[in-house]
Amino acid sequence: MGEQRTITFSYTEFSNDTELDAEDKNLLDRARLALKKAYAPYSKFNVGAALLMEDGTIIEGNNQENVAYPSGLCAERVALYYAGAQFPDQHVVKIAISAQAEEFDVDYPITPCGACRQALLEYETNAHAHIQVILAGASGKVIKVPSVRSMLPLSFNEQKLKK
Repeated sequence: MGEQRTITFSYTEFSNDTELDAEDKNLLDRARLALKKAYAPYSKFNVGAALLMEDGTIIEGNNQENVAYPSGLCAERVALYYAGAQFPDQHVVKIAISAQAEEFDVDYPITPCGACRQALLEYETNAHAHIQVILAGASGKVIKVPSVRSMLPLSFNEQKLKK
């Protein structure tokens, strides 16, 4: 008979974006600007992401769909892979993610998909530094998570590839 274990994590919930500090609010505003440039003709669900790099640079990304699903890419990985290609010696400090749909209101925080969590976790692990995650919809409450690892506690990592 196995032993039951529990995994928990903490996050901060804000009633809206006006409760954020200036840096977090600016990053979320940039994510919301990025989502307006998304290419999402099939889902009509635009997602924007903005990364804050350690030197203060902000990198934006948005979802890019393709009729040959699953050839598209999520906003988080668009921004993250650009950061990795253009700023390989810097780490990501924070990421803000927001979404807006054409056919309904997104008034709740959206979260990264599993593939994006795994990609973000690899960058967090390689940097030996937490990446804070700010989650929001087009309006409504905002959630701030202290690290990617807390969102993916039973993650796959390079140790699993070694004997």
